Amino acid sequence: MRKDAVHNRERLLRAARRLFADRGLDVPLDEIARSAGVSIGTLYNRFPTRDALVAAVFADRVASVAELAEQALAADDAWDGFVAFLTGASELQAADLGYNDLAARGAAAADRGPALMEEIIGRAQRSGDLRDDVTLADMAFVVWGMAATIRATAKVAPGVWRRHLALALDGLRADAARPLPVPPMTDEQIRAAMREC
Repeated sequence: MRKDAVHNRERLLRAARRLFADRGLDVPLDEIARSAGVSIGTLYNRFPTRDALVAAVFADRVASVAELAEQALAADDAWDGFVAFLTGASELQAADLGYNDLAARGAAAADRGPALMEEIIGRAQRSGDLRDDVTLADMAFVVWGMAATIRATAKVAPGVWRRHLALALDGLRADAARPLPVPPMTDEQIRAAMREC
């Protein structure tokens, strides 16, 4: 790319990061272009779709979550790794409403994200700390719950998500397990639910 094209791309990314972080993913693209000091045409030349812009803005966050997952798997204690992963991912969400929206939509994981999460779950189950009936599908509810709590409380009680997470973690412990009333959602049901979000 020419020097001015690179400069415009960086200005767009900075503006989108700032606006997404403050208000979430639904910021109008023309507002992002205006904030970056470029035309909407320039935005579309650099990022042909909203998804392309979102992917570029949050590539570093997605990579950070994958790194958190790897650290969780390397932790000496499986439960501590599980908790550290969920806490770290929630901290990233709480710091950026745009990333929080992305996580709520199930699009905040690296390509290996679901496989890494399954490894984290399996490891915590094998250690006897995580209830045996927790599935990857169940973890979607934890992410959705955290995302909704973060969005609802960001301006009035920004740290209350930690309480919500502690309550969720207590419910996930093997020693607190009670029979669940219905089976977990299927992959197809999860995809359908995410489309509705």
